[in-house]
Amino acid sequence: MEEKADLVFIPSPGLAGHLISAVEIAHVLLGRDHRLSITVLNMNISIDAKITSVIQSVLSSSSDDRRLRFLDVPQDAAAAEHAKSHNFSEFVKSQKRGVRQVVSQMISGSARLAGFVVDMFCTEMIDVAKEFGLPSYIFFTSGAGSLGLMFYLQALQDEENRDVTEFKDSDTELPVPVFANPFPTKVLPTMAMDKNGGSARFLSIARKFKESEGIMINTFIELEGHAIKALSDDDKIPPVYPVGPVLNLKGDGGDAHESEAILGWLDKQQPASVVFLCFGSMGSFGREQVREIALALERSGRRFLWSLRRPTRGVKEGENADPLLLLPEGFLERTADKGKMIGWAPQVAVLSHPAVGGFVTHCGWNSILESLWCGVPTAAWPLYAEQQVNAFQLVVDLGIAAEIKMDYEQDWTGDRQEIVAAEEIERGIREVMDGGQLRERVKEMSEKARVAVLPGGSSFNSIGRFIDYALHNKGTPRS
Repeated sequence: MEEKADLVFIPSPGLAGHLISAVEIAHVLLGRDHRLSITVLNMNISIDAKITSVIQSVLSSSSDDRRLRFLDVPQDAAAAEHAKSHNFSEFVKSQKRGVRQVVSQMISGSARLAGFVVDMFCTEMIDVAKEFGLPSYIFFTSGAGSLGLMFYLQALQDEENRDVTEFKDSDTELPVPVFANPFPTKVLPTMAMDKNGGSARFLSIARKFKESEGIMINTFIELEGHAIKALSDDDKIPPVYPVGPVLNLKGDGGDAHESEAILGWLDKQQPASVVFLCFGSMGSFGREQVREIALALERSGRRFLWSLRRPTRGVKEGENADPLLLLPEGFLERTADKGKMIGWAPQVAVLSHPAVGGFVTHCGWNSILESLWCGVPTAAWPLYAEQQVNAFQLVVDLGIAAEIKMDYEQDWTGDRQEIVAAEEIERGIREVMDGGQLRERVKEMSEKARVAVLPGGSSFNSIGRFIDYALHNKGTPRS
């Protein structure tokens, strides 16, 4: 009788994009080996109602796969308090006890566990895996460039005794091995530059990565070949497995009527005539920035589909309910024949539509992979996290994106309000919509992305190597 094995997946709580990617790679692994089962541990946390809806949709859509199950981690008073205070790192730490309890029950039920697969923000669970004598693997939901930068900064701190926060607001350029060009410190991740504990947490994550048996990365060799080679050549870094693009092409379970109205409007537009603006589930702007975007769209004369989110700060209380109130007076009337304003966007469906010719994006990694898969060129306007790094890689290192403002950093405190001028936005829109060479390069990468996941493709083979090593102890961890 063939021996079956179970992998324990631990995705980040409250981050819909991370959960969606984790569930998608779980489906991929299950489809490759019928002896494999996967148990996803769900750590409940108080989050935005829309994100909760997305997560529930993901869970329900996976309920028909008997080899994929979801178990809730028991919560206690301490966990509830951390969730209430939005202390993410402490909340994850507080889940160790509950994870131990669930895993103990699985083992007592005669399950053969092959190891933990933990999200990049759940590395604390590596310690729990060790207690059970189990290996851990990382599922890194961003790209190889961002991963390599984390290891580079960690080495600067630990091996050269450099305080990486000193790079904040400097014009220094760093020789980061995963990038072909010198890396400007002005686009370092916000968390890495945080002197109030954020930098220390950022570097500690990179250290914990090195305690794993391997790292699956949501990327593919044809996109990040230089970065993947640099990681693979460093014997201080665990084996890396480029397994992407891992995408949820079915959509996020949003409102069906909204989707129908949006796609119906796109059906009436000419091919590649619409620029799509969307900044992710957390991407919003204040009144002044919204007006600059609106002015840029009017000046460009382009047809547009604009996902405008409710602002979280910088506006009067009564205006929070309707983001359309932030638009310039008369904008909706003047652009009625050219544009459509929406809130939530069925992003994959929109990017797949032939009418969409360009994408103004915050450069979240999922959004990047989706746009590449669909062959839609992007204009980079990063907001937070590692998005500035992604923008640098797309614009400078790979030459497959236009730039709006690569070093833009959204200030969540409200102390600093950087405004990107309409002229910069309009230039980016024109470049992404008119750039024939850019469109061709993105189309070529789209074809490579699709080949990578087919039998014999680079990511297909990489997934096979991961399964052989992690579950069957065949071969060596490095290819």
